[in-house]
Amino acid sequence: MLGNGAKLEYSVGDVCRMLGVTTRQLSGWRRRGFVAATRSFTFSDLIALRSLQALLDRKVAPRRIAKAITSLKSKLAGVEHPLAELKITSNGKTIEVHLAGQRMEAITGQMLFDFDTAEIDNLKSFPKEPKPDKASRRRLSDYWFQRGLDLEESDFPVADCQDAYQKAIEYNPAAAGAMVNLGTIYYHLRRFEDSEKQYRRAIEVEPGYSLAHFNLGNLFHEKGDLTEAGEYYARAIELNPHYADAHYNLALLLERKGEFMQAVRHWSAYLKVDSSSSWAQVARRQLDKLRKATIVPSRG
Repeated sequence: MLGNGAKLEYSVGDVCRMLGVTTRQLSGWRRRGFVAATRSFTFSDLIALRSLQALLDRKVAPRRIAKAITSLKSKLAGVEHPLAELKITSNGKTIEVHLAGQRMEAITGQMLFDFDTAEIDNLKSFPKEPKPDKASRRRLSDYWFQRGLDLEESDFPVADCQDAYQKAIEYNPAAAGAMVNLGTIYYHLRRFEDSEKQYRRAIEVEPGYSLAHFNLGNLFHEKGDLTEAGEYYARAIELNPHYADAHYNLALLLERKGEFMQAVRHWSAYLKVDSSSSWAQVARRQLDKLRKATIVPSRG
């Protein structure tokens, strides 16, 4: 039972407050298909809505924005949500998308240049784009983390999910959630060395992150190192005494080691947290079996 990061969601009220718009405006943007018409919004939706606001502030008509979005989705393979995934700007006349240092007119697909060929040849160097500040890097990290979650939920190729989490870590070297999710991708690929590295990095930046300890326990359990696995499960429980999955996996491990009384304790702890799921039925059967096996018969 592997854990995963929580997906950030925002209500209509949250989005209206953050963007300074009315519910009527937001409903209109939904009807035009600029964001999905769901009850809540993701971080990607916020990115898209901010891009939309910037275009509207430049007096770009919503009809032209919709046309540009349709054009970009048809011209750029793999781009499903241009407003969230691309840098789109406007000078009030044209809608431009920035790609790999080049500018393209969004509707026609025509590349845009600021200089003629002779002028470009005479340029010695271009001014470097300023590095984003700390707050911007955190926002970019949050975006790529959320992007990774969205890709995983949509069953995109593993490589795409992996790249998203790596970008989140590049922008924020303390992005423990992205490290854990990247480690879990490596775990499923059975790249255990890479998986362990990511889990340990997450613990280094956030020592109290119980999920990272729990997933390390799973990793060592899978490798057959029961002693190491047990220590990490126990640490996860120490950090979060109500961690049901950690109690469950530790109980299984203790049974395997023959430490039945300790296993009984963790099965019981698990059932205090979860008493009704299908996993609880398994836990209850194991607990009953162990209790019967550990009863010392009387001598009459």
